[in-house]
Amino acid sequence: MGYTDQRFNVNLSILFTELPLLERPAAAAAAGFTAVELWWPWVDSPTPEQAELDALKKAIEDAGVQLTGLNFYAGQLPGPDRGALSIPGEESDKFRANLKVAADFAQSLGCKALNALYGNRVDGVDPAAQDELALENLKLAAAEADRVGAILLIEALNAPESPKCPIVSAPKAIEIVDAVNAATGLGNAKFLMDLYHLSMNGEDLDEIIAKYTEKTGHVQIADNPGRGAPGTGDLPLESLLDQLKQAGYEGFVGLEYKPGDKPSAEAFGWLPAEARAAR
Repeated sequence: MGYTDQRFNVNLSILFTELPLLERPAAAAAAGFTAVELWWPWVDSPTPEQAELDALKKAIEDAGVQLTGLNFYAGQLPGPDRGALSIPGEESDKFRANLKVAADFAQSLGCKALNALYGNRVDGVDPAAQDELALENLKLAAAEADRVGAILLIEALNAPESPKCPIVSAPKAIEIVDAVNAATGLGNAKFLMDLYHLSMNGEDLDEIIAKYTEKTGHVQIADNPGRGAPGTGDLPLESLLDQLKQAGYEGFVGLEYKPGDKPSAEAFGWLPAEARAAR
């Protein structure tokens, strides 16, 4: 067991960001990884030019890495936004415009997981109205994911860093997962279990793993405090991943941590080089 018994991918939207986007897949490959994931890379455009999509696809293919996860359009991320699908008006429209584009891009690279970030509460808007809009958009997202043979991920963020986001606990995220599956009948909505976010909320990680692994479609990690690499904080990440494995989780573990003040290529010393290629 331990880190060498896991399948890791590298999130290229938080690691290797010192490089241009199109150089990051090759940098991950040079560090020994064979799988990557991405937030939606075009924060200002849910529907970028086809040439931009083609260039990123080529960079991923040329690097010889597998894209295993992709976010739908989520606004300014990183930045003040925490998603778009529950935001009335322009942001919701952008999310809907992005659905087919993101799903088609994922399909073109064999990516089987699409993450839909819920979004912040909006001052002056009834939370119930936002939740109704969110469910409608999540139903559309689930259908698009299903069309390309992918799962739809619902992620819980953390309250200290995302105080306006209503999805800031594992039970709340599971509630949304269940609501989407009940509304669509597709059964492809799954929980994205980010151990950093859940630990920031003060949640009992052992209990969450025991209760929710069966409904979990993806796991992400960073240490806490600091959101750095494993070993820079206090979380027993190796033990927690062992628990996930024992509970039946067989998916990827996304490395979604900050590299600190050194180049990203130097932020993987905790993981032996021979354990970086996905098995």
